[in-house]
Amino acid sequence: MAEKIISTKDNLQVLHEDNHIIVINKRVGDIVQGDKTGDKPLSEVVKEYIKEKYNKPGEVFLGVIHRLDRPTTGIIVFAKTSKALTRLNESFKNRETQKTYWAVIKNNPPKNNDILIHYLKRNPKNNTSKAHTKEVPESKKASLEYAIIKKLDNYLVLEIQLHTGRHHQIRAQLSAIGCPIKGDLKYGFDRSNPDGGIHLHARQLILNHPVTKEVLKIIAPTPKEVIWNAIS
Repeated sequence: MAEKIISTKDNLQVLHEDNHIIVINKRVGDIVQGDKTGDKPLSEVVKEYIKEKYNKPGEVFLGVIHRLDRPTTGIIVFAKTSKALTRLNESFKNRETQKTYWAVIKNNPPKNNDILIHYLKRNPKNNTSKAHTKEVPESKKASLEYAIIKKLDNYLVLEIQLHTGRHHQIRAQLSAIGCPIKGDLKYGFDRSNPDGGIHLHARQLILNHPVTKEVLKIIAPTPKEVIWNAIS
């Protein structure tokens, strides 16, 4: 298995930073918030980075607004002030942000571009979500739009706009149409990637700055890896 490079305060990929927010390009294996693994989360790494950079005494405030699955990469926004946290939470909850993802898949989807609507039911035992075509008990409606943006020798690259933000949404919905994401064993891909990640990348985020109201358009470079290199 290829060596995984985890983010530290010294190699953190900062895409944007001001007094109120900090935006990070998450690596494969970075965990956004602490969990039962006990691994150091990205939120703690960012706190260490801020503390050292600004020589801050005492505790550093950092608010977690949203998450990415551990094997995915791309844009994560943190709030550096309580005012920014409150406003960003509201903004994300009300879907006032535009999120664009890139996914490398196998198999041709039924159409070159389409809107997918499923009803996702989460299974907490194995931490997966199953996509159903009709509503089932305890399911949540999930919607996304995709378009093929590149064809490689063995794979296709999709650009995806999320309309809803459900657990494992992109992974489950693409698997449901027979197009699992490269490396995603949990959702039907036949082998894992060397680094244990999957080829799903939070590529772009457009949001209104929580304090200045300026429109921010943030783009995260893809990981330096053979297939991503062929796309960017």
